Amino acid sequence: MPTSLASEPRATGDIAAALSESIRRAAAERAALAITGGDTKAFYGRSTDGEPLSIAGHRGIVAYDPSELVVVARAGTPLAEVETALAANGQQLAFEPPRLGPASTLGGVVASGLSGPRRPFAGAVRDCVLGATILDGHGRQLRFGGQVFKNVAGFDLFRLMAGALGVLGVILEVSIRLAPAPRREAALALETPSADARRKLAELMRRPVPLSGAFHDGRQLHLRLSGGEAGVEAISRELGGESEDLAFWDAVRDLRHPALAGDGPLWRLSLPQSAPIPPVGEALAWDWAGALVWMRSDLAPEQIWRGAGAAGGHATLFRGASGGAEVFQPLAPAMLALHQRLKAALDPAGVLNPGRLYGAL
Repeated sequence: MPTSLASEPRATGDIAAALSESIRRAAAERAALAITGGDTKAFYGRSTDGEPLSIAGHRGIVAYDPSELVVVARAGTPLAEVETALAANGQQLAFEPPRLGPASTLGGVVASGLSGPRRPFAGAVRDCVLGATILDGHGRQLRFGGQVFKNVAGFDLFRLMAGALGVLGVILEVSIRLAPAPRREAALALETPSADARRKLAELMRRPVPLSGAFHDGRQLHLRLSGGEAGVEAISRELGGESEDLAFWDAVRDLRHPALAGDGPLWRLSLPQSAPIPPVGEALAWDWAGALVWMRSDLAPEQIWRGAGAAGGHATLFRGASGGAEVFQPLAPAMLALHQRLKAALDPAGVLNPGRLYGAL
């Protein structure tokens, strides 16, 4: 169960009390709030109108003990600041979030729920969130979870903050499980057609191979290996191909790869790794060992959602949405009703990022 907390400033960078007051005032007036951090992901999700509520000033690493492999930081803390502190101790965020600009914040990373190339090998954002403190639609501080990973009975509400785009609460603080940085990394490029590459990866992932990235640009299969010296060297020799600069993976992580450039709508399809890519557009590239497909298409969104659903996955209009169009795969009626009940419980006045995730929320 969440615990209501007093709004007491603990250190420079704690503006929770001011944020709480803004939410209380908005709820009383039924006035929408548009939550922003570094505003580097304004393109993602549906557009929403409202008075800006910036959490950028609520920043700072609250607790970090490298021996515990956990960091606790306020939501407005720049992602770069967190990663610099972790790197100094040989640690990293396992889910490798996209760095979409120097203003990118830890709260935005969690709220968007976006993970990078390591996702199929190290887990998603929600898998690494251990706890969160939020402000609900009444302006109350609620704390969920903690700083220790363990199996618990009940509903892990803190995990719902990952990918909710702020519609369930304003994230104030999160605790994140970390991973040791690998001793050695290597990058390889292999001339392998897309279908052959997907089959090859399905076989590789049945073995204890130190894969940390598998991306296909339409012509070449790019692999990243991360682990101990001996293991990385051995599998590199076995796989062959050409060595390439590890900087290639920065472009993949930060969505700067040339395959994703250009104008027009950009779709992101999440599929079972072994599923065929549905014929609903031009597949530009794929990541996550074949489980994430980047695509351009002139088809109606309903056709793309239907094709992704038939393949066992879902599709998101990642970039290029217009007006108030839906961008995420429509929910089944029962699932939508559950989302609406959660929204009503945490934000009864509907003032927090209304419509950012779905029009009905």
